Amino acid sequence: MGTSNAFGGASGGTPLVPTWLDGGDGDAADGNPPGDGAGPDDAGDGKPADDTPQTPPAAPVERPPVVQPPTSDRFRSARSNFTRFAGSGGSDRRSLGRAVSQYVSRSSGGAGSAARRMGSSRGTASGLVSFLGNASANGVREALRSLNLESLAGRPVEEVFAGLADYICPDGGSVDEGIARDAFIETIADLADAGITDIDGLTSEQIQTVFELYASHAIEARICNDIGTRVVTMPSDTRTVERIEAQLSEFIQRGVSDAVNASGVDIGALSQDQVSGFVDSVYEAAFEMLEALGESEAGS
Repeated sequence: MGTSNAFGGASGGTPLVPTWLDGGDGDAADGNPPGDGAGPDDAGDGKPADDTPQTPPAAPVERPPVVQPPTSDRFRSARSNFTRFAGSGGSDRRSLGRAVSQYVSRSSGGAGSAARRMGSSRGTASGLVSFLGNASANGVREALRSLNLESLAGRPVEEVFAGLADYICPDGGSVDEGIARDAFIETIADLADAGITDIDGLTSEQIQTVFELYASHAIEARICNDIGTRVVTMPSDTRTVERIEAQLSEFIQRGVSDAVNASGVDIGALSQDQVSGFVDSVYEAAFEMLEALGESEAGS
């Protein structure tokens, strides 16, 4: 949870999906097709297409105003359960399950919205998968040359990934960009433990492992910034905090791994045009899996 203290936590009024993540057409957002407003029965001159008398519109029916549910408390339940989990020292798995499940379903508005909130992280994951696929197919030197990073050829895998960081996840000022970069740095730190020491000989299984590590770190950081801030950032017992972090990390990694395996895709064989769609679908599937795993854990 390297980014758990990087942000003051999302307020209840924070949009489920920030407006800057997905651009949209104003007409389309209103349910109308873009254009000049001329419909199929309109000649474009403001007159009906035939001379059939037009029935005057009925008087509008007075309806009571629609009351939208308040958003100020949409993080409360997930935060409360995460606090209980942390207070148990990592032993209260039911509270962890409820926290994660409620984060997806209530705080984020469902798996699709949760995935879309991973804006910069999705872009970084796509860049990472594209590079690894290129390196596997054409060699690391050629993949690095395509990014003007050929000077990194022959360097240890950690140095190659560190050089990639500025290209696929440049340091930015937003929380979303910070999460993407911190997750990438944590992935670099995990490479040796995952047995990935030779980037020149990456297998399809290793490419999948790198992607799963990155996506897991990014999702964990997003959840911690939203509902875990200040819960475990000032520990009285370091070993307890490490146990809490390990429990959360294992839980998220299981969901991500299940989502990737369920896709049945050989990540290293994806074309450049396929990568982005694959990453988006896996993030959404991972949140769906986490919601289901959380519900199962809460009911056990």
